[in-house]
Parts: sequence; structure tokens; C-alpha cells
Amino acid sequence: MRRRRAAAELHQAAEHHHRNVQGGAARAAVFGVSDGLVTNISLILGVVGAQPGAAYVRLAGLAGLLAGAFSMAAGEYVSMSAQKELLNRELDVERHALKAEPEEELAELAQVYQRRGLNPEAATYLAEMMMKTPEMALEAHAREEIGVDPSSIPSPYPAALSSFASFAIGAAIPLVPWFFAGGVPAAVASMGAAAVVIGLVLSRATGRSPWRSAVRQLVVSTLAAGITYLVGRLVGLDITH
Repeated sequence: MRRRRAAAELHQAAEHHHRNVQGGAARAAVFGVSDGLVTNISLILGVVGAQPGAAYVRLAGLAGLLAGAFSMAAGEYVSMSAQKELLNRELDVERHALKAEPEEELAELAQVYQRRGLNPEAATYLAEMMMKTPEMALEAHAREEIGVDPSSIPSPYPAALSSFASFAIGAAIPLVPWFFAGGVPAAVASMGAAAVVIGLVLSRATGRSPWRSAVRQLVVSTLAAGITYLVGRLVGLDITH
């Protein structure tokens, strides 16, 4: 009894859970925050290069935040909708094949299992079990032939909303200092806040060192913003007209 209890406790302690890192919403959130930050800090530093007042920088930053967030959400919605329609079309083709040619589909599934390492008898038996239920047959063929789980086709709405929110959050980080300061202090604060916040967020998501993520983000943001800043300095701005 004690051994069984100890074994159960050991098994429970060894259990671990994985997060879903393949969903459309998760992917949109990760890329959205980084895109929003790099895009808006590049825009802000580009405007700063023209040496306008802090009010102009805030206006440009807000415009960049809204324009980028709506653009990202629309693009993600269209992309995920097209992907969903394509997958549904392939599933319809598979449903038709299962009804029209069940024997051929059974043999095809058995061959798949044989290539996975099962002997012919076991592969045929497993395929027959799968083919007994239409839903299970469709799921088996979809997984093996298309690489998709029919019950977990991503929806474009969560991905679009997540993309909008994450881009807006990322774009707001370098903009916040400009509501409290201006000039070089605000520019430095924008770069620093961007690096620290994104470093901490990515470190929690990936398990990597927050300082390593922060330094990487700072380098990427500095390169992108440095180019736009130089362009802003070259072009300049005459706010009297």
C-alpha cells in the first residue's frame, strides 16, 4: 500500500504540462508585441530626428499605434480566415473520399500505419477501428494526410483581437515617456523601457534570461530606430508651414 502510494506521488510530481504554443492567438500575441514596439519606436525616433516638439512626437506615436494595430488585426484576420477556409475545403474533400471510396481509404490509412512501424496485421486492425466511426476516420485521415486536427482549426477572431491588443501594447511602451518628458531624456527612456519590458515579457514566455532578451531587444530596436532617426535628421521639419 505504501509502495503504491509512493509511486502515485512520484508520478504526480513528475507530471508536467505544456502550454499551447501553436495556436493562432498565441503566435499573433508574441509577434504583435515585438512588431508594435519596434515599429512605433522607429516611427517615434524618426520624428524625433526632425526635432519637433514633444506634442508632435506624441501625435505621431498615437497615429502609429492605432494604424499599426488595426493593420495587424486586419491582416491577421484575413490570413487566418484564408487558412481556415483552405483547411475546411481539404476536410470536405476527405469527407467525400471516405463516403465514396471507403475501402481505398482504409487501405491508405493502413499503409500509413505500416510506414510508422506497425506490422501489416496490426496496421490493418488499427485502420479498421478508426474507420468504424466517421468522425474518428476523418480525424485519423486529417492528422495523417493533412497534419490537422479537425476539432482544433483556429478561429480568425481570437487571432485578430490578440494581434490588435498585443501590437497596441508594444507600440504604447516607447510612447509613454513622451507624455512626461521630451527631447533626449524621453528618447532614452523609450529605448530603455522597450528593452526592459519586452525582455521581462519574453523571458517569462520562453524561460530565457531576462537580461539576454532585453539586450537583444535593445540591439534590434536601436538598429531600426537609428536608421529612421537619421532619415528624420536628413529630411527635417519646418513646423511654421
